[in-house]
Amino acid sequence: MDGFLSTRIEYLKGVGEKRAGILNKELGIFTFGDLLEYYPYRYVDKTKYVKIRDICSDDVYIQVVGRVVGKELVQGKGQRLVVRLADETAVIDLVFFRGLKWINDSFVIGRTYVIFGKPTLFNGSFNFAHPEFETLEAHKKGLRQVLFPMYITTERMKNSFINSKTIARYVLELLLLCDRRIEETLPAYILSTYNLISRQKAFEQIHFPQSDEHLAFAKIRLKFEELFYMQLEHQYNKSRNTHNSIGFVFSKVGDSFNEFYYNHLPFALTSAQQRVVKEIRNDMRSSHQMNRLLQGDVGSGKTLVALLCMLIAKDNGYQSAILAPTELLAQQHYNSVMNFLKDMPVRVSLLTGSTRQKERRGLLKDLSEGNIDILIGTHAILEDNVIFSNLGLAVIDEQHRFGVEQRSKMWRKNTIAPHVLVMTATPIPRTLAMTVYGDLDTSVIDELPPGRKPVKTLHIYEKDTHDLFVFMRQQIAEGRQIYVVYPLIHENEKLDLKDLMDGYDVIADNFPLPEYQISIVHGQMDSQTKEYEMDRFKRGITDIMVATTVIEVGVDVPNATVMVIENAERFGLAQLHQLRGRVGRGAQQSYCILRTKHELTTEARFRIETMCRTNNGFEIADADLKLRGPGDVAGTQQSGVLDLKIADIVKDNLMLVQARELAIKIIQEDPQLVLERNVLLRKQLFGQQVQKDFSRIS
Repeated sequence: MDGFLSTRIEYLKGVGEKRAGILNKELGIFTFGDLLEYYPYRYVDKTKYVKIRDICSDDVYIQVVGRVVGKELVQGKGQRLVVRLADETAVIDLVFFRGLKWINDSFVIGRTYVIFGKPTLFNGSFNFAHPEFETLEAHKKGLRQVLFPMYITTERMKNSFINSKTIARYVLELLLLCDRRIEETLPAYILSTYNLISRQKAFEQIHFPQSDEHLAFAKIRLKFEELFYMQLEHQYNKSRNTHNSIGFVFSKVGDSFNEFYYNHLPFALTSAQQRVVKEIRNDMRSSHQMNRLLQGDVGSGKTLVALLCMLIAKDNGYQSAILAPTELLAQQHYNSVMNFLKDMPVRVSLLTGSTRQKERRGLLKDLSEGNIDILIGTHAILEDNVIFSNLGLAVIDEQHRFGVEQRSKMWRKNTIAPHVLVMTATPIPRTLAMTVYGDLDTSVIDELPPGRKPVKTLHIYEKDTHDLFVFMRQQIAEGRQIYVVYPLIHENEKLDLKDLMDGYDVIADNFPLPEYQISIVHGQMDSQTKEYEMDRFKRGITDIMVATTVIEVGVDVPNATVMVIENAERFGLAQLHQLRGRVGRGAQQSYCILRTKHELTTEARFRIETMCRTNNGFEIADADLKLRGPGDVAGTQQSGVLDLKIADIVKDNLMLVQARELAIKIIQEDPQLVLERNVLLRKQLFGQQVQKDFSRIS
């Protein structure tokens, strides 16, 4: 940001230290530049006026002109001032609860005022609570603006008499000071190619647009700049990491890989798995550190791909680690890897918080001496006393569930950072991948192993209990197993959800011993009991597992063919998709039954319909992104990447793609941004860029 816009906000006329402190704390506005980038959330046409008689409940913010015909201080739970305003059609009350003396003195009976605010209906009549007001004379002399900006303010600001109109006044004062002093941030060739207005003009028109057309041009300019610099930073870092980062060279595919691939591979790899292994293989022999994101739906075979890559690491004399967010998932990875390698001389160990002290001591000794090839575990791996002999590949599963500092500890387990493979079973929409993971290479496993049948998803209502139980008995009679998932453990009347224990009792009554066996699992069980119940289900001893979402990840039972999700309307799309992924892992036809109340919100019905329509994780992720926005999807709040002030990666998707393509082209042609036409880009990028460590990369 240039020097002028770095000026502290208290030096703007009318602000001062006290109000600056409020702006700092409430809105994060510290400088002139922060104020200019605090954009209006909507605009009101202040050339229009409404007659009091014509006010209706659909009105949001309106203007009325009237004469004060009375005012009264009313005593009650607290004092309030009621000002009576009349025009030729009717009378309306203006109600104030704060600053009563100043407001009372400001209104003169018989004088005409312009009132601006949101009408509310109270006891059958409309009124205005704390509207903006000014005399008709002052209004006529004031800013003649067709589209007037509205800014979000907080209760504390309003208590200090800083409302939307105050913000607008500050911005106007600043824009008058700014005249031709705002430096350009985009080179002329970009402005002309994309028909963008100047930065100075964009700030003027975003706050005080002359017309809808002027406002549109301002938004395009500011959104493009924001998205472009995000993408330029990603592409610069990606290029720098590719060319400058030192990585271990895995030069050969040796005995371990070949023995497993040709003699022990349980089934042929899909073409997608083969493609991804080649992409990772090329990264790991390049002499640059790999930073790759591996996406694939539940059951697509990510663990097998990771194992093949870890065997390449072993063949080159390096250790590997898989870091999982929960003990359940770590145990699942350990079981899968051990099953794959049961006839291979590869040394695999599991380290979690539950690992006993005696076993832990021996494990840590073996690890440091190079007697363990693959270590699988949870956060326990990140502890300082866990020392590898030669860690060459780190596989991070569901990485968004780890904090930045936690992830960075993994990279410091060797003098040179290991190759990094980030895996996620949560499909990431393309727009989100371009932003949150823009500086990683991406691989996608977009097909399921052969023989898998798509899960059939059905929507039923609570009243359909009888039909549901008949279907469940049929499946059990055919030798299949069933999950029944509830959203809560204990009853919550406010949310009106089915209680897990009540649900268990109903199922137990309808599926009695000894004909049927039932397991129950929830998050408040101790790990030993939970593992015991899960093991009974895995071994086919129990027919039905009643559970909470603790089984969302980490349970792999190919014989389980039915997933019943109670109160499915209470789950998000991503969670529904993850739960559905627990079935369909064998060759038999599997079913996901979404059971809901009859009354559904529009959003809940959309989620249910989306699940019934498609099994495509990326299509579901796109729908989820549109519903929830980027802030809640795929851990982006934790990453802090999408702190966008004006652009929206969903609504502005085409602009995002455009900005990304431009950033890629520029970095390919000028990786260091040293050409004369890119000097401004270099200045902007290094002026705003936070230097990244390995934790920031992935």
